[in-house]
Amino acid sequence: MHEEFPLRQLGPHAVIAMPAEIDMTNADQVGQALLAAASPGVAILVIDMSRTTFCDSAGVHAVITAYRHAVTTGTQLRLVATTVRRIFSVIGADEVIPLYTTLDEALADAAHAPATSGDPGDGLGKGAARSQP
Repeated sequence: MHEEFPLRQLGPHAVIAMPAEIDMTNADQVGQALLAAASPGVAILVIDMSRTTFCDSAGVHAVITAYRHAVTTGTQLRLVATTVRRIFSVIGADEVIPLYTTLDEALADAAHAPATSGDPGDGLGKGAARSQP
């Protein structure tokens, strides 16, 4: 695991901390860390972007790619974001990735248990298409 993206286990949750800024200079490393963290056997991965104050399209792409990978490994993603929360809402990612304002909320939410059926990729595709000009 990448030192700059600490991953810790908190009960049934794995939590990965994101940097203050995610842009084209570090999005590849962010993406690699997220893909590694969303591995088989991890039921719930919380992406903690509570410290993130800037996230460009490369960073959003890294999160979306991690979501799609997580679907294949059976991992549910949860996203903690404050400053960059709106970016994920605008593209429709909040329709398939639960968004939280605090890490405590994400860890405590029993209502968003990992999905066992359906095609969770459909909602994200619709949201992403809706946000394109």
